[in-house]
Amino acid sequence: MFSPTLTKSIAVGAAALAIGGGTYGIVSATASTGSSAATATASPAAAASSECGPRSGGSNARSGPAAGGSSGTVESVSKSGFTILTSAGQKVTVKDVSSTKYRKGTSSSSVSAVKKGVSVLVLGTTSGTTITASKVVVRTSNSSGSTPATAGVVPFQPGAPSTSKQVGQIPAAYSQGSGTIVSGTAANKATEAALAAYPGGVVDRVVKLSNGEYEVHNIGVNWPHHVFVNQQFKVVGAN
Repeated sequence: MFSPTLTKSIAVGAAALAIGGGTYGIVSATASTGSSAATATASPAAAASSECGPRSGGSNARSGPAAGGSSGTVESVSKSGFTILTSAGQKVTVKDVSSTKYRKGTSSSSVSAVKKGVSVLVLGTTSGTTITASKVVVRTSNSSGSTPATAGVVPFQPGAPSTSKQVGQIPAAYSQGSGTIVSGTAANKATEAALAAYPGGVVDRVVKLSNGEYEVHNIGVNWPHHVFVNQQFKVVGAN
Protein backbone atom coordinates (compact mmCIF):
# COMPACT_ATOMS: atom_id res chain seq x y z
CA MET A 1 0.00 0.00 0.00
CA PHE A 2 1.12 3.61 -0.64
CA SER A 3 1.84 5.95 2.24
CA PRO A 4 -0.51 8.94 2.71
CA THR A 5 2.26 11.30 1.57
CA LEU A 6 2.95 9.34 -1.61
CA THR A 7 -0.77 9.01 -2.36
CA LYS A 8 -1.19 12.76 -2.00
CA SER A 9 1.76 13.41 -4.35
CA ILE A 10 0.31 11.11 -6.99
CA ALA A 11 -3.08 12.81 -6.74
CA VAL A 12 -1.54 16.28 -7.11
CA GLY A 13 0.52 15.11 -10.10
CA ALA A 14 -2.53 13.60 -11.78
CA ALA A 15 -4.51 16.80 -11.23
CA ALA A 16 -1.69 18.85 -12.77
CA LEU A 17 -1.63 16.57 -15.81
CA ALA A 18 -5.39 16.84 -16.19
CA ILE A 19 -5.26 20.63 -15.95
CA GLY A 20 -2.34 20.77 -18.38
CA GLY A 21 -4.15 18.52 -20.83
CA GLY A 22 -7.30 20.60 -20.52
CA THR A 23 -5.42 23.81 -21.11
CA TYR A 24 -3.69 22.38 -24.17
CA GLY A 25 -7.02 21.26 -25.59
CA ILE A 26 -8.54 24.71 -25.12
CA VAL A 27 -5.61 26.41 -26.86
CA SER A 28 -5.79 23.98 -29.79
CA ALA A 29 -9.55 24.46 -30.23
CA THR A 30 -9.28 28.24 -30.05
CA ALA A 31 -6.36 28.39 -32.46
CA SER A 32 -8.31 26.40 -35.05
CA THR A 33 -10.90 29.19 -35.22
CA GLY A 34 -8.28 31.84 -35.90
CA SER A 35 -9.51 34.06 -33.04
CA SER A 36 -7.40 36.80 -31.45
CA ALA A 37 -7.34 34.81 -28.22
CA ALA A 38 -5.50 32.01 -29.98
CA THR A 39 -2.88 34.40 -31.30
CA ALA A 40 -2.22 35.73 -27.83
CA THR A 41 -1.86 32.27 -26.28
CA ALA A 42 -0.03 30.27 -28.95
CA SER A 43 3.39 30.95 -30.40
CA PRO A 44 3.46 33.15 -33.54
CA ALA A 45 4.34 30.16 -35.74
CA ALA A 46 1.52 28.04 -34.33
CA ALA A 47 -0.98 30.86 -34.63
CA ALA A 48 -0.07 31.53 -38.27
CA SER A 49 -0.34 27.84 -39.11
CA SER A 50 -3.76 27.54 -37.48
CA GLU A 51 -5.11 30.67 -39.12
CA CYS A 52 -3.89 30.12 -42.65
CA GLY A 53 -2.94 26.48 -42.89
CA PRO A 54 -0.40 24.98 -45.27
CA ARG A 55 0.08 26.86 -48.53
CA SER A 56 -0.66 23.61 -50.36
CA GLY A 57 -4.31 23.81 -49.39
CA GLY A 58 -4.55 21.78 -46.19
CA SER A 59 -6.13 22.81 -42.88
CA ASN A 60 -7.33 26.36 -42.37
CA ALA A 61 -9.12 28.55 -39.87
CA ARG A 62 -12.71 27.42 -40.33
CA SER A 63 -14.64 24.50 -38.95
CA GLY A 64 -16.19 23.29 -42.18
CA PRO A 65 -16.63 23.81 -45.95
CA ALA A 66 -17.50 27.30 -47.17
CA ALA A 67 -18.30 29.16 -50.39
CA GLY A 68 -15.36 29.61 -52.75
CA GLY A 69 -14.03 28.35 -56.04
CA SER A 70 -11.12 28.07 -58.45
CA SER A 71 -10.23 28.25 -62.13
CA GLY A 72 -8.00 26.26 -64.43
CA THR A 73 -7.78 23.73 -67.23
CA VAL A 74 -9.74 20.48 -67.15
CA GLU A 75 -7.37 17.52 -66.76
CA SER A 76 -9.84 14.63 -66.59
CA VAL A 77 -13.59 13.99 -66.59
CA SER A 78 -15.54 11.27 -64.77
CA LYS A 79 -19.18 10.43 -64.01
CA SER A 80 -18.98 12.24 -60.66
CA GLY A 81 -17.19 15.36 -61.87
CA PHE A 82 -13.79 16.42 -63.14
CA THR A 83 -10.35 17.62 -62.08
CA ILE A 84 -8.68 20.87 -63.03
CA LEU A 85 -5.12 22.11 -62.86
CA THR A 86 -4.82 25.77 -61.97
CA SER A 87 -2.39 28.08 -63.73
CA ALA A 88 -0.16 27.94 -60.64
CA GLY A 89 -0.04 24.12 -60.68
CA GLN A 90 -2.63 23.29 -57.99
CA LYS A 91 -4.79 20.24 -58.69
CA VAL A 92 -8.47 20.64 -57.78
CA THR A 93 -11.22 18.01 -57.65
CA VAL A 94 -14.66 19.23 -58.77
CA LYS A 95 -17.79 17.33 -57.79
CA ASP A 96 -20.85 17.57 -60.02
CA VAL A 97 -24.29 17.48 -58.33
CA SER A 98 -27.85 17.65 -59.65
CA SER A 99 -28.10 21.37 -58.87
CA THR A 100 -24.85 22.34 -60.64
CA LYS A 101 -25.45 24.95 -63.34
CA TYR A 102 -23.29 25.18 -66.45
CA ARG A 103 -22.54 28.06 -68.77
CA LYS A 104 -20.38 28.34 -71.85
CA GLY A 105 -19.31 31.92 -72.12
CA THR A 106 -22.52 33.83 -71.45
CA SER A 107 -24.92 31.11 -72.63
CA SER A 108 -26.55 28.32 -70.64
CA SER A 109 -24.95 24.94 -71.23
CA SER A 110 -24.66 21.45 -69.73
CA VAL A 111 -22.05 19.17 -68.23
CA SER A 112 -21.23 17.95 -71.75
CA ALA A 113 -19.40 21.25 -72.34
CA VAL A 114 -16.75 20.21 -69.79
CA LYS A 115 -14.04 18.39 -71.71
CA LYS A 116 -10.35 17.77 -71.22
CA GLY A 117 -8.31 20.82 -72.13
CA VAL A 118 -11.01 23.47 -71.75
CA SER A 119 -10.64 26.40 -69.37
CA VAL A 120 -13.23 26.70 -66.60
CA LEU A 121 -14.24 28.83 -63.65
CA VAL A 122 -15.78 26.83 -60.81
CA LEU A 123 -17.84 28.30 -57.98
CA GLY A 124 -19.28 26.26 -55.13
CA THR A 125 -18.59 24.84 -51.69
CA THR A 126 -14.88 24.37 -51.07
CA SER A 127 -13.36 21.86 -48.67
CA GLY A 128 -9.57 21.89 -48.97
CA THR A 129 -8.91 21.39 -52.69
CA THR A 130 -12.28 19.76 -53.42
CA ILE A 131 -15.17 21.87 -54.72
CA THR A 132 -18.81 20.78 -54.85
CA ALA A 133 -19.82 22.91 -57.82
CA SER A 134 -22.86 25.17 -57.85
CA LYS A 135 -21.78 26.91 -61.07
CA VAL A 136 -19.28 26.01 -63.79
CA VAL A 137 -18.40 28.48 -66.52
CA VAL A 138 -16.65 27.05 -69.56
CA ARG A 139 -14.55 29.87 -70.93
CA THR A 140 -14.52 30.58 -74.64
CA SER A 141 -11.32 31.01 -76.65
CA ASN A 142 -11.53 34.79 -76.50
CA SER A 143 -11.77 34.89 -72.70
CA SER A 144 -9.06 37.04 -71.19
CA GLY A 145 -7.57 37.42 -67.75
CA SER A 146 -4.40 37.72 -65.75
CA THR A 147 -1.77 35.02 -65.60
CA PRO A 148 0.20 34.19 -62.44
CA ALA A 149 3.27 35.87 -63.93
CA THR A 150 1.54 39.15 -64.76
CA ALA A 151 -0.47 39.16 -61.53
CA GLY A 152 2.59 38.49 -59.37
CA VAL A 153 1.19 35.21 -58.01
CA VAL A 154 3.85 33.02 -56.40
CA PRO A 155 3.07 29.31 -56.97
CA PHE A 156 3.40 26.92 -54.04
CA GLN A 157 6.61 24.93 -53.88
CA PRO A 158 7.29 22.39 -51.08
CA GLY A 159 10.03 23.62 -48.80
CA ALA A 160 10.08 27.12 -50.25
CA PRO A 161 9.85 30.00 -47.74
CA SER A 162 6.57 31.90 -47.61
CA THR A 163 6.41 35.14 -49.55
CA SER A 164 5.47 38.12 -47.42
CA LYS A 165 4.44 41.29 -49.22
CA GLN A 166 1.52 43.66 -49.43
CA VAL A 167 0.07 45.41 -52.46
CA GLY A 168 -2.77 47.88 -52.80
CA GLN A 169 -5.02 48.84 -49.92
CA ILE A 170 -5.53 46.64 -46.86
CA PRO A 171 -8.44 47.66 -44.57
CA ALA A 172 -6.97 49.58 -41.63
CA ALA A 173 -8.85 47.59 -38.99
CA TYR A 174 -8.24 44.19 -40.61
CA SER A 175 -6.87 41.33 -38.54
CA GLN A 176 -6.67 37.65 -39.43
CA GLY A 177 -9.70 35.73 -38.20
CA SER A 178 -11.97 38.78 -38.07
CA GLY A 179 -15.23 39.15 -39.98
CA THR A 180 -18.11 36.87 -40.91
CA ILE A 181 -18.00 34.05 -43.45
CA VAL A 182 -20.53 34.67 -46.25
CA SER A 183 -22.10 32.65 -49.04
CA GLY A 184 -24.42 33.20 -52.00
CA THR A 185 -24.11 35.96 -54.58
CA ALA A 186 -21.70 38.10 -52.54
CA ALA A 187 -19.28 35.21 -52.03
CA ASN A 188 -19.46 34.24 -55.71
CA LYS A 189 -18.77 37.78 -56.93
CA ALA A 190 -15.89 38.28 -54.52
CA THR A 191 -14.41 34.89 -55.46
CA GLU A 192 -14.65 35.59 -59.18
CA ALA A 193 -13.03 39.01 -58.78
CA ALA A 194 -10.17 37.61 -56.73
CA LEU A 195 -9.49 34.74 -59.15
CA ALA A 196 -9.52 37.12 -62.13
CA ALA A 197 -6.92 39.37 -60.49
CA TYR A 198 -4.83 36.61 -58.89
CA PRO A 199 -5.35 33.28 -60.69
CA GLY A 200 -3.88 29.95 -59.68
CA GLY A 201 -5.16 29.34 -56.17
CA VAL A 202 -8.27 27.94 -54.52
CA VAL A 203 -10.66 30.20 -52.62
CA ASP A 204 -11.83 28.27 -49.57
CA ARG A 205 -13.87 31.01 -47.90
CA VAL A 206 -15.01 34.61 -48.24
CA VAL A 207 -15.22 36.82 -45.15
CA LYS A 208 -17.20 40.05 -44.87
CA LEU A 209 -15.29 42.61 -42.82
CA SER A 210 -16.67 45.24 -40.48
CA ASN A 211 -16.25 47.98 -43.12
CA GLY A 212 -18.39 46.07 -45.64
CA GLU A 213 -15.47 44.90 -47.78
CA TYR A 214 -14.43 41.28 -48.26
CA GLU A 215 -11.38 39.19 -47.52
CA VAL A 216 -11.07 36.33 -49.98
CA HIS A 217 -8.99 33.54 -48.44
CA ASN A 218 -6.71 31.96 -51.02
CA ILE A 219 -4.90 28.61 -50.64
CA GLY A 220 -2.82 26.49 -53.02
CA VAL A 221 -0.32 29.29 -53.76
CA ASN A 222 2.54 30.80 -51.81
CA TRP A 223 1.22 34.33 -52.42
CA PRO A 224 -1.26 36.04 -52.18
CA HIS A 225 -2.99 34.42 -49.25
CA HIS A 226 -5.61 37.13 -48.66
CA VAL A 227 -7.21 39.14 -51.45
CA PHE A 228 -9.29 42.19 -50.49
CA VAL A 229 -12.37 43.11 -52.52
CA ASN A 230 -14.46 46.26 -51.98
CA GLN A 231 -18.24 46.57 -51.86
CA GLN A 232 -18.33 47.02 -55.64
CA PHE A 233 -16.46 43.70 -55.99
CA LYS A 234 -13.26 45.27 -57.23
CA VAL A 235 -9.93 43.95 -55.96
CA VAL A 236 -8.21 46.66 -53.92
CA GLY A 237 -5.30 44.86 -52.25
CA ALA A 238 -3.60 41.60 -51.32
CA ASN A 239 -1.11 40.17 -48.86
